[in-house]
Amino acid sequence: MTTPLLIVDVQKGFINDATRHIPARVADLARRYDQVLVTRFINLEGSAHRRLIHWHRFAPGSDDTPLAFEPPAGAAMIEKSTYSCVDAAFRARLELIGAQEVHICGIATDNCVLKCALDLFESGFRPVVLADACASHAGIDYHRWALKILRRLIGDEQVIDTPGGAAPAA
Repeated sequence: MTTPLLIVDVQKGFINDATRHIPARVADLARRYDQVLVTRFINLEGSAHRRLIHWHRFAPGSDDTPLAFEPPAGAAMIEKSTYSCVDAAFRARLELIGAQEVHICGIATDNCVLKCALDLFESGFRPVVLADACASHAGIDYHRWALKILRRLIGDEQVIDTPGGAAPAA
């Protein structure tokens, strides 16, 4: 059984004082996994983000969209325009590698990490959120609130600190 690492949206536009430690942390963490999946959020023209909440950052080709870390060779890159990457193709990829559990880290705990974890849970996979390798660009309070919500929705056992300890903050 393979347990992949899902690194969610560790992109330059999401890096601020609250998330600055995450790129080095996930880069170190990625070296511990045989299967690494990396998402990158792109805010497409006509998206719900643009239409409903009038948020226009992360347009294709903008300075926000590049990754803020170097993924390991062989990492699968997944571009997404929604909070979650968990769709039929993603679930099929997990089934193909025999994954029953997915470890999750990245930005932002309070939206994309949370949504990916919930979608994996509802799809029958065990999502394990690596709390010390996640952060919210909205600040530590949002990160903590999201972890509290995740513990309630997917269970305390699925929200843990990184096995073996996280990489030191940069």
